Amino acid sequence: MSAPFPLDIKAVVVDLDGTLLDTAPDLAAAANRMLADLGRPPVPMEVLKTYIGNGVSRLVKRVLTGDMQAEPDPELFDHALKLYQRHYALHVADASRPFPGVREGLEAMKAAGFNLACITNKAEQFTIPLLLATHLHGYFELILSGDTLPRKKPDPLPLLHACEHFRIAPQELLLIGDSLNDAQAARAAGCHIFVVPYGYNRGRPVAELDVDAVVPSLLEASKLIRNAA
Repeated sequence: MSAPFPLDIKAVVVDLDGTLLDTAPDLAAAANRMLADLGRPPVPMEVLKTYIGNGVSRLVKRVLTGDMQAEPDPELFDHALKLYQRHYALHVADASRPFPGVREGLEAMKAAGFNLACITNKAEQFTIPLLLATHLHGYFELILSGDTLPRKKPDPLPLLHACEHFRIAPQELLLIGDSLNDAQAARAAGCHIFVVPYGYNRGRPVAELDVDAVVPSLLEASKLIRNAA
């Protein structure tokens, strides 16, 4: 932990996949439906979880290649991405659910007067229906998807945009996420960063990340902050 607690902040930004919601079952199901359409065998959930965290395009590339950074044949990728997006849009919230402590944590932060935002690399066409279906949409004053701005996490732009929106300094904002992407974005923006251990950090332990705290839940995170407004 690199900062004194409780942190004096004015706004809390929360990541979606792996932080707010366990979306892996629906992401995996869409991937395996895509593979079935392509005549390929399914990929186990344990492997698919390590592919989540950099948006749908990168997820599809990893599923096609079995590699975290490799590039598939462009024509195959374009076809596969369309298949994936169709399947995921139809089943975006079949099995996705909030993690334990999420709703309670958001309620506590809202009651304490923090500005709340959701920033995700997921495309808006999936983000909004998913938040609405899981009844989390109403908690957030600002929702930034992966295609809302020109750049997404780990670029600091979405966090700096949130700071401008709430008219606060970067050090007055806390990001709660689950991955290296979140940690890099927060540090680049000059914001505070907590991570949860239950998410999708490409299969790596979050204890390795440069963060202010690893918190077991959003409810526990709410106990480490106070409103500086």
